[in-house]
Amino acid sequence: MSDDVDRLLADWRRERPDVDLSPMEVLSRVSRLNHLLDRARAEVFADHEIVGWEFDVLAALRRAGAPYELSPGRLIKETLVTSGTMTNRVDRLVRRGFVSRSPDPADRRGVLVRLTTAGRTVVDGALESLLRQETQLLAGINAEQRHQLSDLLRALMMRTA
Repeated sequence: MSDDVDRLLADWRRERPDVDLSPMEVLSRVSRLNHLLDRARAEVFADHEIVGWEFDVLAALRRAGAPYELSPGRLIKETLVTSGTMTNRVDRLVRRGFVSRSPDPADRRGVLVRLTTAGRTVVDGALESLLRQETQLLAGINAEQRHQLSDLLRALMMRTA
């Protein structure tokens, strides 16, 4: 059984037998899987009339637990964007009715961003659809293999982070 990466590696081995292609064996597959996952996620999110960054912000608020609110600073840490980007994103989500802003009772200068009922409905629906899609993407490997792959990817992530 071979895939596109096997074919490109064969070409490289023919053209450059002098180099170690082992990193490409793993990372080219990770890259191609990332591309497939990005496309699948975009389709799922489009079905729910949101885009990826909206899901990221709404999901961070949903994971926070009741009352589903975080400070903009915490949202920045959760989503890895700049302050200006987060302000723009929260503004857009407020206009869509997915989040609201309120003063932070613990900090007179601060605000809290809270998930609305509409935001919770859309993020929960998108999550369920996303998990169905991702389950299909992983259908070729069993639960033990998924666990092993997860462990290996975690080890790689911790090493490179």
